[in-house]
Amino acid sequence: MDLAFTPEEQKFREEIRAWVKDNLPAELSHKVHNALRLTRDDMQRWARILGQKGWLGHGWPKEFGGPGWTAVQKHLFEEECALAGAPRVVPFGPVMVAPVIMAFGNAEQHRRFLPGIASGEVWWSQGYSEPGSGSDLASVKTRAERRGDKYIVNGQKTWTTLGQYGEWIFCLVRTSNEGKPQTGISFLLIDMKSPGVTVRPIKLLDGDHEVNEVWFDNVEVPAENLIGEENKGWTYAKHLLSHERTNIADVNRAKRELERLKRIAKAEGVYDDSRFRDEIAKLEVDVVALEMLVLRVLSAEKSGKNSLDIAGLLKIRGSEIQQRYSELMMLAAGPYSLPYIHEAMDAGWQGDHVGAAYCAPLASTYFNMRKTTIYGGSNEVQRNIVAQTVLG
Repeated sequence: MDLAFTPEEQKFREEIRAWVKDNLPAELSHKVHNALRLTRDDMQRWARILGQKGWLGHGWPKEFGGPGWTAVQKHLFEEECALAGAPRVVPFGPVMVAPVIMAFGNAEQHRRFLPGIASGEVWWSQGYSEPGSGSDLASVKTRAERRGDKYIVNGQKTWTTLGQYGEWIFCLVRTSNEGKPQTGISFLLIDMKSPGVTVRPIKLLDGDHEVNEVWFDNVEVPAENLIGEENKGWTYAKHLLSHERTNIADVNRAKRELERLKRIAKAEGVYDDSRFRDEIAKLEVDVVALEMLVLRVLSAEKSGKNSLDIAGLLKIRGSEIQQRYSELMMLAAGPYSLPYIHEAMDAGWQGDHVGAAYCAPLASTYFNMRKTTIYGGSNEVQRNIVAQTVLG
């Protein structure tokens, strides 16, 4: 197993680094490095820049308009973007639903949906979780009844991240109650501008609006928006979740935030405390270990070997690391980590001239990161899956 990058891969990294430096707007990088709130326009702006280059779908094969990069090249691209302070690509379109459409959709669906995802023009949302159906996703109750050439959808989805911006939503819907719960689920693409779709905000502890409830009241969806076969949606959902869990691990963002933690600790004078520095060191060891795990997977793929399906394990470790660095940042900043006023930050009233501006969003980040061990399949469930995979 060779975890070293080849000269060709190092050259590729340098080319990516140069391109990102030339094309990433400085104001976006500043916001990301300081964990300031990104607007829809901010996120969409970077997505369109990548889309124009053909790199928003950087993990796509050439046959679908992607660059056809190797697993190592994809990793290097993601790392350079993260370290430069690029906004994280909103994954619901290019990372999550697109691979499902490619693998299980028909040619017409490829032509209809993939170009808008690749360009960054169409914002997608995810409709999986429901009240009472989170980690137990097989228990979804949102109903889609087939009537001629359309489905009538009724039900509710919750915790829909950034759903207030959504133009399309991919949903798990129940089309049958016969047999095991998993066998009656279908995968449906729904235009969120359809009559009967209502998005309601869920306000978080810090007053921000990131997640939503989405209601479907007799929503008419053309049957041609069904992906694959009816009642086979559970298979497609598992395909998607493997991409989501790997995405949640996000070792590249962890490396960037580790450096931010060190900056905050030094600025606040706690880096000289040996006990606090020990906590940073332990976190850094965990980040390096996660990176080595990712590189082992990449090495196996590069050599043509079938690597162990460890998406769940990556999700467990990555999400716990995200919680740990957000906690240490808040501890380092102390009172300066208190929630901030969005309007004041946007107007510059809490800017660098006031002092400790880099600390302002930390409590908000800490609270937000509590979710990482729950979404994408809770870590408790993932540990059971890993145990069954390893021990049988």
